[in-house]
This record gives sequence, C-alpha cells and structure tokens, in this order.
Amino acid sequence: MYDIIIIGAGVVGGLIARELSAYDLNICIVEKEHDVAMGASGANSGIVHAGYDAKPGTLKAKLNVLGSSLMPKVARELGVKYQNNGSMVIGFSEDDRIVLEGLLKRGLQNGVKDLRIVEQDELRELEPALSKDVLCALLAPTGSIICPYELTIAAIGNAMDNGAHLELDFPVEKIKKTEEGYEVISGEKSLQAKYVINAAGVYGDDIAAMAGDDSFSIHPRRGEYILLDRECGNLISHTIFRTPGKMGKGILITPTVDGNLLVGPTAVDIEDKDNTETTQEGLHYIMSQARENVPDIPFGKTITSFCGLRSVGNTGDFIIKASDTGWINVSAIESPGLSASPAIALYAIDLLKEQGLNLVKKESYDPIREPQHKFHEASMEEKNEMIKKNPAYGKIVCRCETVSEGEILDAIRRNPKARDLDGVKRRTRAQMGRCQGGFCSAQIIELLAREWNIPYDKVTKSGGDSYINIGRTKEV
Repeated sequence: MYDIIIIGAGVVGGLIARELSAYDLNICIVEKEHDVAMGASGANSGIVHAGYDAKPGTLKAKLNVLGSSLMPKVARELGVKYQNNGSMVIGFSEDDRIVLEGLLKRGLQNGVKDLRIVEQDELRELEPALSKDVLCALLAPTGSIICPYELTIAAIGNAMDNGAHLELDFPVEKIKKTEEGYEVISGEKSLQAKYVINAAGVYGDDIAAMAGDDSFSIHPRRGEYILLDRECGNLISHTIFRTPGKMGKGILITPTVDGNLLVGPTAVDIEDKDNTETTQEGLHYIMSQARENVPDIPFGKTITSFCGLRSVGNTGDFIIKASDTGWINVSAIESPGLSASPAIALYAIDLLKEQGLNLVKKESYDPIREPQHKFHEASMEEKNEMIKKNPAYGKIVCRCETVSEGEILDAIRRNPKARDLDGVKRRTRAQMGRCQGGFCSAQIIELLAREWNIPYDKVTKSGGDSYINIGRTKEV
C-alpha cells in the first residue's frame, strides 16, 4: 500500500512527486499514457509568466508570482534550461494603453517586480522587429522561458531517483473508498493508498467524479502552435504578447530555450478531450495575427506545428482543495499553470499536512539531477574526455541537433526511461531539427529495440499501436 498516489504525470504531478520524495513516504505516480509529459505539459508555450495577468487575490495570482520566483532554483537543481528573457504586452492604440495600465496596476498588486510601460522609442531599441504600428508596451523583466516537457521529465526522474514509483499505461477506470484510503483501479491492475492527489489535467473532473466529487467541471481549450527553425530564434529576444482578450493572452511570439522561434497559440473551446489535431484555419490565424505584431516572421522556415489542450475549469481559478479525507484535487491548472507549478506543489503538500499526513525528512534525499544535455553543451575538451570514457558519445545519430548515441542511450536508461521515438525526442531533441527525424529515426529504433530487447517492428512512435515498421526491408 502506498502512502500517496498521484494521478497524472504532467509538470504539476511531477513537481508534487519531487517535493514529496524528500520525505519518508511511499509514492506512486500513475499515468494513462506510455510516457510522462504527454498532455498539456508536452505542448504549451514554455512561458514562465511574470504574474500581472491574474486577478488579485486568486490562487492563480498568488501561485504564479511565487512559482515564478521559485523556478530558477528548481531549474538549476534539475539541470533544466531556463532563460530570463523578459516579456512584453504590446498595444496598438490608446484603448490598448488603458488595458496595459490596468495590467500594470494589477501586477503591482500581485507583487510583480519592475513592471513598467515603455514607449515607441524604447521599444524600437529593445525589439527592432516589432511592427511600426505598436504604440506602447507593458514590460515585465521577470518573465522567462523554460522547456515544459524537459522540466516534467527531470522532476519525475528526480522523484524516481529518490524512491518514487512510476506506473505508465495506467488509465484510471474506477476509484473505491476503503477503510484505509482509496483503491485506484485500471483494468486488472489495482493500487491502494492512504492519500490521492488528482492532477489529471483535462480529465481532472472525470477522476474527481469517480471518487464521488462532482463539484466542478473542466473543458479543453485547443491551442495550436507553429515552431520555426533555429535560424529564426534571434528575430526577437523578449516574449511578445498582444493585449489580452476574453480568451486569454492571444497569439504570442517567443524564442525558446533551445533557440527556435515559437508562435501561437489559438484558443478554441472544444468538447473532445483527446483532440490534439492542428487545423488549417488555426495555423492561418496564427500567421495572420503574428504578422501584425512582427511583420517579418519567416513562416517558410517552419519545421513543425502542434496542438495542446488547456484545462479550463468552471470557476475561473485553479481548483486546489481537499474534497474528502485523503483526497486532494489539483485541477483546472490552465495558464499560468506551468509558471505556478513549483508553488502549486508546495500548496498541495500544505493541504496534505492539514489532512494529517506526517512528513519526516529523508536524510538521503538529493534534489540535484545532472542535465540531460550535458554532452551537447560541453566544451570540446570535455567532450573528448567523455568520448574516451564512453565511445558512444563520439557517434552522432541526429545531425540536425547534434545528438550522440551516448545521449540517446542515457535517455533510454535513465529515469523516467524513454520507451518510444517521441520519448527519445523529448529527452534529447533527436528528431526535432529540420528533417524531423527523417535521417535518424531508423538508428534510434535500432537502439530502442536493442535496449528494451524487443523486435525492431515492435518499437512505436508514442506507445499503443503507433508502430513505425511492419518488418525489415526484403523480409516483408
């Protein structure tokens, strides 16, 4: 029997697990997918928001500002790339200026530091590529960027290294209240725990209902994105937002921590909680809106597009509360959920304490995790030393992103272990370059088949039935 089961292996569930792994507890993270970071944590903007947008007094406001301040330390300990690039909300009219002044006032109430309005002359110096029609902007120097799936993988890996267990391919189908806590059931599998934390993303309301709580509802909001080649990453330096509307912060343009340029997202409310398809209409909308902000975006250098689903609750705020003894909902974590995630983890643990959980620090706890991209970012001398110790680092598999066989083997062998092509991609960036895996996929499949001791044609793209091959050439 576990002390705690966390349902959902996204960034929130992962950081909660990491914080809890510092204590003498038996923890299990369950996830319905074949890997971690498969929901919103694997498909969002990667923005660490400053905290000026949320209504003062809400959990969003409180946890965003705190989470943003905690993120540099979390990223440093977990070896995750983090960049304090600052953000801007641009305005094109005097009406927009009024909105920006309201955001400034709100941000100051929320405790955001160094916010100010900047005018055209300074804007031209800060961001020469901005449209000449931009009149003013709210500048938030504390805004930052991070890789959301890298953060999730590192948090869960660190939790596992400190004793937490990860159960993948575990779609929760039934939950029973027991004398000692809860039984969480998936098919023939059954797990029991004294406490359960519901961090199931867009399925948070469905999971809560299984435990008898129908006090809230969640619907998905589609967000489509366009990712451009690395040579476009220097077009701007700040994260650029439009003046926000009813559906959120609109189309943003941002560099990524890996040097690409990211544009999006759309914001369309839908009903299907599994529909992550991109649409022609959505991608055209992104391009037209983005060009109003930065006219010279070279969309001809697009390398991929993708879609994520945000968990929009019916309360307008994060839903983080105990609904029964031993049950904690951590739901409706839409934007700024990534920014707030380190603070959400601490908040959830405080709720567990109130529920009676006894927390005893573990002497062996280690919060440090070596960076996944250690070899790629090493100096030439350091690389030569690593290759001497392990020749696999000297064999480049992905030429677009310069990823070696040694890094791919590390991703397959290191917690949480990559089990498919997309899992290797998220951990190493192999297949994320211009060719999108056209040249390196075959070699990665060979490595996955060998390391997992499975036939070549049983390797999948992303679990389930997403098989890549039906057999070897000349054998079919």
